[in-house]
Amino acid sequence: MTSAAPFLFDGPEGAATTLLLAHGAGAPMDSAAMTAIAAALAAQGLRVARFEFAYMAARREGVRKPPPRAETLLGEYRAALDALAGTGRVVIGGKSMGGRVASMIADEMHAAGRIAGLVCLGYPFHPPGKPDALRTAHLATLATPTLVCQGTRDPLGTREEVATYTLSGAIELSWLEDGDHDLKPRKRLTGRTLADHLATMAQTVAAWAARL
Repeated sequence: MTSAAPFLFDGPEGAATTLLLAHGAGAPMDSAAMTAIAAALAAQGLRVARFEFAYMAARREGVRKPPPRAETLLGEYRAALDALAGTGRVVIGGKSMGGRVASMIADEMHAAGRIAGLVCLGYPFHPPGKPDALRTAHLATLATPTLVCQGTRDPLGTREEVATYTLSGAIELSWLEDGDHDLKPRKRLTGRTLADHLATMAQTVAAWAARL
């Protein structure tokens, strides 16, 4: 892994696809979870560029700011895309809130020819404990080719809950059996580990990206 502010890069520099990933609401771009996700994707030949929103970067300086509303982060995501250099197709996305922010600019960027698709890892379809406060309105009309990798028991959108939502036909769902919001299964029930699920996720993302 190499660092080139404001990004952390993993994977081959000349990859056919670069995946720009934003972190979730509570953990930085170099958290154990984000690092494991990036490593799994890089192992499939994808170039991964991680970046951090300003409120999270400020925490490194001791400024404890709560996560802002996702709508206020759209400009920061656009700026990260502008700063990303490289060749080949670009896919935007992120973990949880990061994927949600990316989804809110995806159609704009796809229509402009800036991106080829969108990947959401553990999409927060609703806030914790508030299954009726849906964050899906824009997903009903999304035109950008989209892949959502979701654990079947994700408390922010279980398989049963998501089946009742109106989602665009551009969205492909990949379910990871017994995965939670971090895609982690209960090994005693499934015989699988988080590493197994991350490998499956990365293989699915790579195959999907190759079809764009």
